[in-house]
Amino acid sequence: MATIGAGNIATTALLAPVAMTVAGNLGISGFLMTVAVCCGANSGALSPFAPTGVIANGLLARIGITGQAWPTFFNNFIAEGFVGLSGYFLLGGYKLFSRTASRKAVHKDDRLLAHEGPFTWEQKLTLLVIGALLISVSFFGIDVGMGAIIGAVILTVCRASNEEAAVKTMPWNVIVMVCGVTVLISILEKKGGMDLFTTILARFSTQTSVTGVMGFVTGLISVYSSSSGVVLPAFLPTIPGLIQKIGGGDPMAIASSVNVGAHLVDVSPLSTLGALCIANAAVSEDRKALFNKLMIWGLSMSVVGALVCWVFFGLL
Repeated sequence: MATIGAGNIATTALLAPVAMTVAGNLGISGFLMTVAVCCGANSGALSPFAPTGVIANGLLARIGITGQAWPTFFNNFIAEGFVGLSGYFLLGGYKLFSRTASRKAVHKDDRLLAHEGPFTWEQKLTLLVIGALLISVSFFGIDVGMGAIIGAVILTVCRASNEEAAVKTMPWNVIVMVCGVTVLISILEKKGGMDLFTTILARFSTQTSVTGVMGFVTGLISVYSSSSGVVLPAFLPTIPGLIQKIGGGDPMAIASSVNVGAHLVDVSPLSTLGALCIANAAVSEDRKALFNKLMIWGLSMSVVGALVCWVFFGLL
């Protein structure tokens, strides 16, 4: 869902209520379910069709890294998948496959089941437009922003959706924040602030360790700030200057370290994804304990992210 355009935040908002309710009914750890949902959503966060992917690819294009939309996605996908699966088994997910695992029935809502039926023409048209957008961007090089606007116009003209309600539900606060931070970063760059920033990073980095350092720093900052709105606009533009100061390096590897480091910690309860899962936790779940566990997990991911980035994008 995140990959085809919903992105990590919207996907978590859609799935968290269902996933956390199912976890409560089946006796599955809310902590385990949160890690699964957030890592899964973040695996598709940097898709060229998703909001964060569009932001990241736009920032990379500004520093001369173009045509790397899919490598950017797959690097994040592999790293998130590795950490997510490791966490799944570490937290006892494998036990759910045993014959003695809990088999409690999920409580079904008969009112929802009463409305089950085939797709409406509006839903079919929407799926067709999404499919056309994916194909046009993947194989014909259509700009994802322009393609999405064309798709929205088609749905509006065909009266397949309530465009007024859709505009109201758009995350305007995030959009304005991203625009504002981008302007601030541009001013900082013009005034020489980015050179100072890259000099500080270069003091702690070498060509061998730079991927790990970037993974750790971006992860630590992302624990309490927006990955797409703050971390990526602040760190991706520093890559050319950082490479120059440390005497070389792979810009794509460093960019991937920034992307992965910033997103691995988003299970933190201070991030939108972790907060959504806590808000939808089952009644039987101890939310304070869940908050503490997610806080520890999120902070530890800054260290794990550094190791993952160093190994995947440095050693390998």
